[in-house]
Amino acid sequence: MLRLAWRQSASKNSRVEPARILTAAFLSADSQHQHSGGNVRWFRQVPHPPSDKSPLLHHPQPAYYLSSSVFMSMASGGEGPSSSPQRHTNRLAKERSPYLLQHAHNPVDWYPWGQEAFDKAKNEDKPIFLSVGYSTCHWCHVMERESFEDEEIGKILSDNFVCIKLDREERPDVDKVYMTFVQATSGGGGWPMSVWLTPELRPFIGGTYFPPRDHARRPGLKTVLTRIMEQWQNNRPALESSGERILEALKKGTAVAANPGESPPLAPDVANRCFQQLAHSYEEEYGGFRDAPKFPTPVNLMFLMSYWSVNRSTSEGVEALQMALHTLRMMALGGIHDHVAQGFHRYSTDSSWHVPHFEKMLYDQAQLAVAYITASQVSGEQLFADVAKDILLYVTRDLSDKSGGFYSAEDADSVPASGGPEKREGAFCVWTATEVRELLPDVVEGATGSATQADIFMHHYGVKVQGNVAPEQDPHGELQGQNVLIVRYSVELTAAHFGISVEKVNELLASARGKMAEVRKSRPRPHLDTKMLGSWNGLMLSAYARVGAVLGDKALLERAAQAGNFLKEHLWDAEQQTILRSCYRGDEMEVQQISPPISGFLDDYAFIICGLLDLYEATLQTEWLQWAEELQLRQDELFLDDQGGGYFSSDPSDNTVLLQLKEDQDGAEPSGNSVSASNLLRLSHYTGRQEWLQRSQQLLAAFTDRLTRVPIALPEMVRTLMAQHYTLKQIVICGQRDAPDTASLLATINSLFLPHKVLMLTDGDADSFLCQRLPVLSSMSQQDGVATAYVCQDFTCSLPVTDPQELRRLLLDGTTETQAE
Repeated sequence: MLRLAWRQSASKNSRVEPARILTAAFLSADSQHQHSGGNVRWFRQVPHPPSDKSPLLHHPQPAYYLSSSVFMSMASGGEGPSSSPQRHTNRLAKERSPYLLQHAHNPVDWYPWGQEAFDKAKNEDKPIFLSVGYSTCHWCHVMERESFEDEEIGKILSDNFVCIKLDREERPDVDKVYMTFVQATSGGGGWPMSVWLTPELRPFIGGTYFPPRDHARRPGLKTVLTRIMEQWQNNRPALESSGERILEALKKGTAVAANPGESPPLAPDVANRCFQQLAHSYEEEYGGFRDAPKFPTPVNLMFLMSYWSVNRSTSEGVEALQMALHTLRMMALGGIHDHVAQGFHRYSTDSSWHVPHFEKMLYDQAQLAVAYITASQVSGEQLFADVAKDILLYVTRDLSDKSGGFYSAEDADSVPASGGPEKREGAFCVWTATEVRELLPDVVEGATGSATQADIFMHHYGVKVQGNVAPEQDPHGELQGQNVLIVRYSVELTAAHFGISVEKVNELLASARGKMAEVRKSRPRPHLDTKMLGSWNGLMLSAYARVGAVLGDKALLERAAQAGNFLKEHLWDAEQQTILRSCYRGDEMEVQQISPPISGFLDDYAFIICGLLDLYEATLQTEWLQWAEELQLRQDELFLDDQGGGYFSSDPSDNTVLLQLKEDQDGAEPSGNSVSASNLLRLSHYTGRQEWLQRSQQLLAAFTDRLTRVPIALPEMVRTLMAQHYTLKQIVICGQRDAPDTASLLATINSLFLPHKVLMLTDGDADSFLCQRLPVLSSMSQQDGVATAYVCQDFTCSLPVTDPQELRRLLLDGTTETQAE
């Protein structure tokens, strides 16, 4: 019989503290071979959540973490769902989520998350099997093919469990609750996630990927299901008790709240500690913050550049900037960057950013575009601006809906151009040397040794006849003989090697990339997840607005405004005054919504508000600022913790979500609380609402323990803590929005990285949105009929400035005469 292993964890690194974590045991695969009268051997999962530096929960990736007894070593590779004729259709066929639709023809009686499934579990008194993933998750594809398309396993699941399939990107609140459970009881997490629940939705056993059948003392899904069925019949009280006790421990251990009257921690101390922790994990040769796998982590890079901005004269500040710029440069040169079709892949499987996991996520593109354009402001290097533009070129071409919204992701797997039924990771992106030579055969005039365009391209991008992927990066042999493009030499060195000019090399490489992009168009494309999410669209809105403002690119700013209009038209329920989580591309390319729609979560509000504030600063159209204020008021109504400070991740009134969590880690995406802290601070300056400044301070105070001990877990929140400490500059432009003199001042402001500023325009209309909220603006006016800038801080404003160069000096060093407001 199942023996439940209760274990008290004293781990100092545990996020569940004080951690009396009750762990459900997993069976070893050899237990089925013991005679029925003997003791069945069960292995417990020791609670050991990953360190605060771990990206596990925030970077969807292969599921390495189960219990020690069911650990499976897995690497990227494999095929997607089968394309054979459909023998089964279940109720997921009525859903719109691409992930759920991928499972619509499994021989499993799947339900979507919802009351129908909950009622069935209660009425039939069956445990729930909850399977969670997302449509571009490689190991979700593997588990579907191996287990959920298996007739025998499908029948066991359908007959004995109420089976629920959940898209984690649609319902991050549900995913987070059960991932917290799995992480606490197994020491790690990942997707696909497999959790067994009582009819009351209490988890009692959880894991991630399971192979279909036992292998090398590791239990397969069939064995796990059989043992759970036995225990549900024979030992149910212990199972249910374990679920209750674990939940209670998690509720206590995940609580985040400020003590009454508590102030935020000291910003310089927290920022210095955050820098030291990042410096300790920094990998000097190729940049990044671990050896392998390596993730882009834009939140770290943005913190480092903000840290430099207030520590420019110190060695630590210089080091922080070098860490950020070197990482961004190495990523841009690496294989994680798609040199042919732009954009960035999810992460690198090696330390040199060479061989990626080829999936492309919208949230990565959004944050990296901002990081690269910020690097261009800081350094003046054209490379960084070019990469930012390239990212948005990719998103505009491949991830954009005609409605103005943005799709979620492109898969890593696709059918090779050579054909065959099985998908392979990276097939869309990689090249053989033969393909390159056949495509680029022309001899280059004047090149040493009668070199062809292919010779020059292969030298520059490291293309080898035998392929350039090391066997350890390709455990399944899918990339054998293939090349992942990576810049091996500077353009100057390549030019010198072949005895031609730098301009000629640039021309040849650009021409080659263009030809290769055309070849790519003829290859079978990876799956495109056409779900459109509020939060990720908010991040992308920020990217277009900020890159467009820095470059003065009207087309990018128009695309940003189109995205803002999309959000208002398709993801805002004006009647209910509610942001919606998602909408979908229909069969006729129209925007569709499910019924009932999924209400937005904290991240949706926070990221959209941030995007609207960035869009206002880029266009100075007050309609965006006005909507941001409305959404912040609504966010406060729905998610604010009045007592403890900060915001819950989901609506506390939803009783199907068992844990009310406040996200406390900036990972692949910044946390909703980190972004909200910044939004509140910015909005307090735009609206004069002092309660929002106080609310931002209370939020930061609620996370004092986390910020003090492990600020590396919250680098985005540390940026807001710094902004509060150093106080925001209000840059007020008095002028007409589209006038050339106004544009000159704005171009100066946008050329600089000023992390601690709000920008606003007043055109002399006392009845305007801003003047109504900030009456002091009415006293500011143009000088001699020319667009004029005022820089204010701590209620003190500079004397008016009309010359862009003088404004630049003022913003950089603050030296000018001042006048009190």
